[in-house]
Amino acid sequence: MPTIALVDDDRNILTSVSMTLETEGYRVQTYNDGVSALDGLAQSPPDLAIFDIKMPRMDGMELLRKLRQSSDLPVIFLTSKDDEIDELFGLKMGADDFIKKPFSQRLLVERVKAVLRRFQPRDVTAPKPGEPSRMLDRGDLSMDQERHTCTWKGENVTLTVTEFLILFALAQRPGVVKSRNALMDAAYDDQVYVDDRTIDSHIKRLRKKFKAVDDDFNMIETLYGVGYRFREA
Repeated sequence: MPTIALVDDDRNILTSVSMTLETEGYRVQTYNDGVSALDGLAQSPPDLAIFDIKMPRMDGMELLRKLRQSSDLPVIFLTSKDDEIDELFGLKMGADDFIKKPFSQRLLVERVKAVLRRFQPRDVTAPKPGEPSRMLDRGDLSMDQERHTCTWKGENVTLTVTEFLILFALAQRPGVVKSRNALMDAAYDDQVYVDDRTIDSHIKRLRKKFKAVDDDFNMIETLYGVGYRFREA
């Protein structure tokens, strides 16, 4: 089962949430401040992290900022604040979900499951005999829906399920602008609610992954106030 890192200075939350997650079969790493968490996450990377925002030594926002310099680890924030600006700022920095305190343990478990589903790459499986692969080729980009593989200039680019669906939706019609809402519809099912800023975070990660393969990659264009499009060759 996946490993969850829980970072909170409230020992009651560390204890109760750890017990709930372990009951669900998850392995749990706990940290009571951002500084120890940053070291621990680097030494033993989990599959998902849950950060409290208000913590001593290093708060959750600063922890996320430092983490994003080297990791795309999915992160859920716990917050007792009712300030929408904090949520928007966190999403812009790369947070994947927010849960407001006080929260039910069941809600947290369902949010954890939903985020893990979005970020877990699909199993690579061969198509059935006689069944054609659903391929998409756009210049140097090649995507295979059946195998969930993506290459750029022949180099493999490992994408999460959500990243793959967003890129596929853009690349299907080069030059056509896709709004954030349209990309959310392509990447998420109807039961999952996400802020449209989450799409911005996924686009940022897509660009980062392709630039790691090709520093000149510039095929995903931003049209401010409108959405995104895949550049025409």
